[in-house]
Amino acid sequence: MDSFFLGRRRYPARGPTLVMGIVNVTPDSFSDGGRYLDPAAAILHGRQLVEAGADLLDVGGESTRPGSPGVDAACEQQRVLPVIEALARTVDVPISIDTTKPEVARAALDAGATVINDVRGLRAGDELARLAADRAASLILMHSRGTPADMQQQTHYDDLLGEVGAALGEAAETAMRAGVPRERLVLDPGIGFAKEAVDNLRLLNRLGRLVLLGYPVLVGPSRKAFLGKVTGLPVGERLMGTAAACVAAILAGARLVRVHDVALLLPGIRVADAIREERIR
Repeated sequence: MDSFFLGRRRYPARGPTLVMGIVNVTPDSFSDGGRYLDPAAAILHGRQLVEAGADLLDVGGESTRPGSPGVDAACEQQRVLPVIEALARTVDVPISIDTTKPEVARAALDAGATVINDVRGLRAGDELARLAADRAASLILMHSRGTPADMQQQTHYDDLLGEVGAALGEAAETAMRAGVPRERLVLDPGIGFAKEAVDNLRLLNRLGRLVLLGYPVLVGPSRKAFLGKVTGLPVGERLMGTAAACVAAILAGARLVRVHDVALLLPGIRVADAIREERIR
């Protein structure tokens, strides 16, 4: 595959790393919960991320941090739809809806989103894939187990890379059987989701095995707990740890990174690109 789509935009399979900026419209996300719960604040934040260099925005209205209880579809829609509608009118980048609920995804696509980010990787069935196929949306499939409430009780792996790769490959096959073209699929190993800290390090160290599956790979290490285990630093002080994880992922072949601090991380991302390509653009 020499290119792939995010919504209506085609990107080369190889090229500068695409940066996904995070817009959490939630009161309880692990890092910035409540900061952008007000739609006006979330809209302004999304615009600022694009001005800082984000290539796409990921808007979510339900926290997926370990232990979070979840919300119903009506609440999730109330949070995200005004934000997506406003951003779709005012920024020139694809917008992703971070949800596991088909009814939320459908409303978000109606509001202007063109990418669905499914943190359950179609474990709930193929309805999100069928929706993506019907609407010509791109679909991000992330590896996880259980639900945010119980996923950290499901962290045993006999073969971490093999099991994660097999689950992602099966999810991609399910999506394609539902009608999603291969060029509209992105895979995410699920850093921090049903993983111990050492598992996250191993996934980053051996990410090349997942890249060999032949799909664009997205990695989302931003501010996560495993960085705190390594550095001893609280969530608000994990910028440099995030930068190191992003660089490792890029050098291993990741095509996209999902981050909170776009402006601060972008120089490091571009240096990693230059190292990987052995040239200055």
